[in-house]
Amino acid sequence: MTPVIRLVRRNARDPRTLALAAALLLLLAAVVVPRLPVTRDGVRVLVVVDITGSMNTRDYIHDGAPVSRLTVAKGALRDLLSRLPCPSHLGLALFSERVPFLLFEPVEVCRDYGAVAGAVDAVDWREGWEGDSHIAEGIFGAIEMAQGLDSDLVFITDGQETPPLPLSGGPTFGGKAGAVRGLIVGAGGYGLAPIPKFDDRGNEIGFWGANDVQHENHFGPPPPDAESRPGYQARNAPFGAEIPTGTEHLSSVREPYLRALAGQTGLAYAHLDDGRHLARALTAAATPRPAKGMADVRWVPGALALAAVLAAYGLFPARYPRGFLRFVKAAGRWP
Repeated sequence: MTPVIRLVRRNARDPRTLALAAALLLLLAAVVVPRLPVTRDGVRVLVVVDITGSMNTRDYIHDGAPVSRLTVAKGALRDLLSRLPCPSHLGLALFSERVPFLLFEPVEVCRDYGAVAGAVDAVDWREGWEGDSHIAEGIFGAIEMAQGLDSDLVFITDGQETPPLPLSGGPTFGGKAGAVRGLIVGAGGYGLAPIPKFDDRGNEIGFWGANDVQHENHFGPPPPDAESRPGYQARNAPFGAEIPTGTEHLSSVREPYLRALAGQTGLAYAHLDDGRHLARALTAAATPRPAKGMADVRWVPGALALAAVLAAYGLFPARYPRGFLRFVKAAGRWP
């Protein structure tokens, strides 16, 4: 038997050598294995973000510091992007005044992740085009927009109507309830908090005061107690002569109102917490959309190769040739 054959036979019985050989083969497999075609249930959703002034209210806590509702909404959306199954599609729109403005139609999230995440990061309250906030009309318009895009809907808002709704109530939904699936996401805390105020250059200058906002909507018929109000005149002052006061200069998530809108439209409701909760609520409410995709399985042989290397050096002791240790000891190099 030749020395080469003896060496091969000896190494073939060495667990460390076998583990390293297996790691090499697995590493080669990780390089050459192609992606596999699969069919997965993704989602197709239009996300509408409320950027009106009350969304600047800082009633969330992150890392021990107060942060605004808009900041939390953007963070939850970025987290949501990483949790959506591939292939999923997401579009983005902004809401201000009474209508949503479409930034882009739903695009594939996994393929265009960087562009979509960048668009979410760039959302800013300064992009608002009006100061009013007609939430119900915005949701109704967003449903119509999502239906035209053949997508589900996620509408993120605190639900604060500005000016407040008239005593007769808000608008009613004229569409078919449940025609568009998705979520109304309520942003904000449950306690009243001050709303930051900004100047024309976008610099914060304090908070909105009680005398800075409208506390009562005088559109439509007066309230039943109008005649008992000071200065009441049926023609000239049907709501009374005194300026009404209230808490409209403060803000909290208007959850009962948003739940009522969800009931009208057939959407589900969820409170804004983080991307994990948002992804779970969206998965439960959205329409499953099977789509063909490609699964990258190269990580499997790559992980097995790493495990084989760790096993070779962590589990199996080294085997030295006969006489090697005696030679090292004689040479004075053995401790």
